[in-house]
Amino acid sequence: MSECNSSFNKTQDKYLSEGLQYVFGNISKLIEKYKLHSHDVSTMVSHKEWGVDAVGCSSRLATPVNVLVIHHIPGLECHNQTVCSQRLRELQAHHVHNSSRCDVAYNFLVGDDGGVYEGVGWNIQGAHTQGYNNISLGFAFFGTKKGHSPSPAALSAMEDLIFYAVQKGYLSPGYAQPLLVKGESCLAPQKMSPKKACLNIVLRSSWGARETYCPQMNLPAKYVIIIHTAGKTCNTSEECHLLVQDIQSFHMDRFNSCDIGYNFLVGQDGVVYEGVGWNVQSSRTPGYNDIALDIAFMGTFAGTPPNAAALEAAQDLIRCAVEKGYLTPNYLLVGHSDVTNTLSPGQALYNIISTWPHFKH
Repeated sequence: MSECNSSFNKTQDKYLSEGLQYVFGNISKLIEKYKLHSHDVSTMVSHKEWGVDAVGCSSRLATPVNVLVIHHIPGLECHNQTVCSQRLRELQAHHVHNSSRCDVAYNFLVGDDGGVYEGVGWNIQGAHTQGYNNISLGFAFFGTKKGHSPSPAALSAMEDLIFYAVQKGYLSPGYAQPLLVKGESCLAPQKMSPKKACLNIVLRSSWGARETYCPQMNLPAKYVIIIHTAGKTCNTSEECHLLVQDIQSFHMDRFNSCDIGYNFLVGQDGVVYEGVGWNVQSSRTPGYNDIALDIAFMGTFAGTPPNAAALEAAQDLIRCAVEKGYLTPNYLLVGHSDVTNTLSPGQALYNIISTWPHFKH
């Protein structure tokens, strides 16, 4: 989620044009077409050609990545390289000075003139989609009027850019169905967006928790600690209910804990499960148990991160905690390994949370 009023959708936004749906609606057909034809990006405009400064970002992106995120930035109308370059300089200035980014947020951008413009490039992390910057490429359409879809030339150029990314080894041939992101209006006056309602949480009574009595929290919490449980994960409601029960029994019977060790747990079904909850102390982070909310992803995430649904559920939970007053607005977010000697939350998950707001190493 960018600071420029961009919102994430897990499914195709119903307001996307038919042209966008054509480019991204049937990836298998595009891949077959890629196999038959060699595509090149012949109208690439380098960062130096359109910009005034070199790329100001340094976080490296390990390619090939497995995820592609597509954005649409309406309201930067342009139809030739001169005007499109000026619009990009305006966008870059907004991202750097208003949003505290190190450069324009995207890896590459496609103008309505059909030109492909280099953002931070292939090997640098963008700042386009929270939680995905270090595992994805971020491409963006720009140059269109508000209320209009990209031009046929832009759609074709985006298609060629995707093929080129696969052909050159920057994007895995089996990359995930692109995540479609609603347009951002970075240069328009910003309106306060309504608060997102707190997500549904599977309560202890629903997953069959044992009755316990543990010390109370000191609210509002000052920290969020991200943990992985290690061991197996769960992908369905039934699996996750059983796994939470098993984790509680393991903590109580093996470690003599007063309850399950986490405030909340997140499954690969994209659902949050109540551990000890908001008002009770966790038990897995000595020295922080009374002032931190422990959020545990169920599974082991050393090499592969949690899926998008789980990551989004955890972020929604954090926003909910602030909104409801359980977490101070200026909280600090850390990995389990930052506060105790452990491999948790796993390097793949740690790499992702290090891009989230309020992260502090």
